Amino acid sequence: MRVGTGPGGLFPLRLPPLRERPGDVGRLASAFVERIGRRLGRTFLPLTPDCLRRLESYSWPGNVRELENVIERAAVISRDARLNLDRALPEITTTTERVVAAPVAPVEQDDRVLRASEVEAIERDNVVRALTAAKGRVSGSGGAAELLGLLASTLASRMKALGIKRTHAM
Repeated sequence: MRVGTGPGGLFPLRLPPLRERPGDVGRLASAFVERIGRRLGRTFLPLTPDCLRRLESYSWPGNVRELENVIERAAVISRDARLNLDRALPEITTTTERVVAAPVAPVEQDDRVLRASEVEAIERDNVVRALTAAKGRVSGSGGAAELLGLLASTLASRMKALGIKRTHAM
């Protein structure tokens, strides 16, 4: 983000991603609940400590916009004044259950810090493996997004950023 300081004078202003500001998640979510409630003509109960914990533990790859979309989805599908995060953000529960249920192969302990290109290569390989396992399907039951614990729109964005086409994995 760049902020103007006068005619033609700009300086960069770094705003860390939401995953680096977990303390902001609750304040933003509460503000979104109020704003969305006004727009829908409904009143919602304050977010419970459990809801806040779940929201703060998520990595928010879609940043603040994804948080707002999740709160809106929870508000729209709720039947009463309590937000329904279980259906609005199912990947938190699904991912947690999968990690607990599936044993992970031991990883060699390495103190080396990975370069961004190495992390990207690992992510790309993992997405391709998920697409292969899902026979090229991105969304739906058994789709790559579900296997990865992501929203289909988030996976589609990551695929685009990583240069992955469905044909790479089929």
